Amino acid sequence: MKNILFFLGSLIAALGFAFIVHEWMLQYNDPGYVLIGVGHWAMETSLIVFAVGLIISFFIFYALFRVLGWFMRLPGKLRMRGKSVKFNRSQDALIAGLVDSAEGNWERAERTLIKHASNSGAPLIHYLTAARAAHSRGAMDKRDEYLQRATKDAPGSEVAVGLTKAELHLSEKQFDQALQTLTKLHSIDSSHASVLKLLHQTYQQLGDWKAIRSLLPAFHENKVFMEAEVRLLEVETYSVLLKEASEHADAREIEELWESVPVHVKTMSGVPAIYYAAMIEAGAGAKIEKHLVKSLNQKWDMTLLVLFGSVQSIDFRGQLEMAEKWLLQHGNDPILLRVLGKISIKCEFSEKAKKYLAKSIGIEPTVEAYRILGNFLAEEGDQERASECYKLGLELASTQVISHASAM
Repeated sequence: MKNILFFLGSLIAALGFAFIVHEWMLQYNDPGYVLIGVGHWAMETSLIVFAVGLIISFFIFYALFRVLGWFMRLPGKLRMRGKSVKFNRSQDALIAGLVDSAEGNWERAERTLIKHASNSGAPLIHYLTAARAAHSRGAMDKRDEYLQRATKDAPGSEVAVGLTKAELHLSEKQFDQALQTLTKLHSIDSSHASVLKLLHQTYQQLGDWKAIRSLLPAFHENKVFMEAEVRLLEVETYSVLLKEASEHADAREIEELWESVPVHVKTMSGVPAIYYAAMIEAGAGAKIEKHLVKSLNQKWDMTLLVLFGSVQSIDFRGQLEMAEKWLLQHGNDPILLRVLGKISIKCEFSEKAKKYLAKSIGIEPTVEAYRILGNFLAEEGDQERASECYKLGLELASTQVISHASAM
């Protein structure tokens, strides 16, 4: 409508201007004329008539070409309109499919999403949501088909499709298949946070802590987890690796692993104890005895103290003298007294062993103290007192079990 008004306004303005020029020229009694000759033909007319005819001809041709242009563009407009209608329908279908998927109407969601995927501006979302719906209803073949179509119809979506595929495998506890997909994604983008998270989850389920250790630097660099979470994961990873190494009873392997542990992890509570326990289990307790003493001098810890008592020292008397020095500050510590009794047995100090163990039991009776004392008395041939120790130890153990069960 605006274009028509502009056209008519321009025509009227042009005619008005021609009329004004004509009136002005009449003042000089000379309206002017125009002569056009073509071969034997000639046309003569006044200037005003020629001007008006020229203006009208211009507007007629202008209108004619506008109409022709409109007809030429009509097929394209019809196609665009059709595409627009299909696009709007695909958007409505996407919303409906997402709602159905959220409500658990898997089959209807799948059917709606796939029907309009090809006309959507975001076919990837259609295919991925349909794949999840197919997976939820157990149609694994359809799931894989939709994932393949997503890769084909949405170039550059390998990571998004791969992540969806890996998540679906993990939900079915198909860890090997998930790992295969995630390894490929990791080769494409080694810093992708979601890929790294799922790799961590997969390796944890597979119990591959060596692989998790290789990912720890990437967790730091790419902010995959909060800093505190990464620290806890580091502690867990190296703790498990040390425990696994202790099962091999290879002291060299344990030492090499300990050397690779970051300093801030070595100082975390409980980690050194795992290392010391692994070395003792491997029969190399003498190598870490001095470090164990240093740790106890820095911080009094019951776990480390028990480990100290388990070290197969090359100098049991020196070990006993070291432990007796701690009596000055921890004379009433039942665990220290028990450890002293255990080391005294190794030193073949019979009376001293009995004294320390009896004092430990007197302060705080423990099943372990009764067991050590009972075994020692049995070796000496005192079966009656040994049996009494075993009996008291069993009664104490039974009481602890009952108390624990009641608390639960």
